[in-house]
Amino acid sequence: MKTLQNLVLVCAVLLPTASCAPPQQYHPVPLSPALTAQHLEERSLSDGGLEQFIRQNPALSAAAWPPAKWDLQLLTLAAFYFSPDLEAARAQVVTAQAAIVTAGMKPNPTLSVSPGIPSPYLFDLSFAIPVVTAGKRRYQIQAARNLSEAARLNLAQTVWTVRSRVRVALLDVLVAERSVDLWRVAEGLQSDRVRRLEKRLDAGETARPAVESARADLFNARLAARAALGRIGETRAALAAAIGIPEAALENVQFDWHDFSQPPAPGSFPAAEVRRDAVLNRLDVRQALAEYGVAESALQLEIARQKPGFSLGPGYTYEQGDNFFSPVLSVTLPIFNRNQGPIAEAEARRKQAADHLVATEARVIADTGQALAQYRSAYAQFDEAQQVLANLRQLQEPMSREQVAAGEADWLSLNAVLLQGSAATGVWIKALFQTQSALGVLEAAMQKPLQPEDDVPPVLPAAAGGKP
Repeated sequence: MKTLQNLVLVCAVLLPTASCAPPQQYHPVPLSPALTAQHLEERSLSDGGLEQFIRQNPALSAAAWPPAKWDLQLLTLAAFYFSPDLEAARAQVVTAQAAIVTAGMKPNPTLSVSPGIPSPYLFDLSFAIPVVTAGKRRYQIQAARNLSEAARLNLAQTVWTVRSRVRVALLDVLVAERSVDLWRVAEGLQSDRVRRLEKRLDAGETARPAVESARADLFNARLAARAALGRIGETRAALAAAIGIPEAALENVQFDWHDFSQPPAPGSFPAAEVRRDAVLNRLDVRQALAEYGVAESALQLEIARQKPGFSLGPGYTYEQGDNFFSPVLSVTLPIFNRNQGPIAEAEARRKQAADHLVATEARVIADTGQALAQYRSAYAQFDEAQQVLANLRQLQEPMSREQVAAGEADWLSLNAVLLQGSAATGVWIKALFQTQSALGVLEAAMQKPLQPEDDVPPVLPAAAGGKP
């Protein structure tokens, strides 16, 4: 009984030093695939939360809602709101921030009890407080902060990836819509050509092979028009997937792209400036630098672990009615090793991180140079196609119409010129698509929008569109 009373007395002295915070409770968060799928299917661009999210952007706070046309900036914001990939990246940031709290936690003291067995007149109790030496906890916190920075950079990388997907998909949609218009014009010209040639055939003024050739061209134009029309549905479905909404949410939605038909000249992108911006803006370079910081902190921690920590506290012994109090010191003796293995591993990881940073910068410079060369080549083809098209529309077509009006040429020659213009328009659209695609590759190499109106809006922390 005396031993129990002493135990209660010692605990009453020591336990108030412990944290008084109540323990946290587990709260289940069940997931239902059926309910999640239902919420995904209900998403639309008319979502009230999306409007609030977009209006938080200062440049769009006073814009009309819903917008008459959705441009790249608005569609990018919608993707930021709905994208499940961004939700996952945000969750990684929260996890990394929680790891900072874990790294900064102080170790809990220990309480050891040795009751007298079999004699009730012998009882030992010790209370030890661990002491972390050599700044180990500081290095742990720094490593966790570097990991948190890497997670934030991964979120920014995901932001850029989402924006790039939206740009590619929107480009495909606009090109598909223009292709449909082009082939419908070509189909109309071919249909008129067949009708007039059939009349000439009936009048005996032309040969049947010419008619059959025109019919074959008409058939091919109709097939191309149908294929282009089907392509619109495919590209809109891809755009909806890039945003994170069902395909039906884009029905009757009109799209816009500022200066879509006028890509910037390559001369506005000096090579030295492009390379500098790429090295400064590329998130993988900054992430590699953060990873090097993690390796550096890890090495500092392993070196600090050469110096052992210790535990210090009071000890209590009860023996046959006598009470004894004595200090208790517990130290790990670095006799068999001085942490050589972990230090060597940490040094190797730091060297690996440094090499990875250099390799990443070299790859960025190479990718940027290739992307710039690709854009210059694509723009040169686009410029040539534009000149050919302008010559047909501004010179040959008006001249042919004047000749027909003056009776110097018949409708067949004018129809041929118009068909040449339609074919040149098709070449121009293809060249425009390749140029805009190359511009997107250059933007991805720099991770920087090259047209101010297409700038990536900030990712607002209130985004919650990805949550069902």
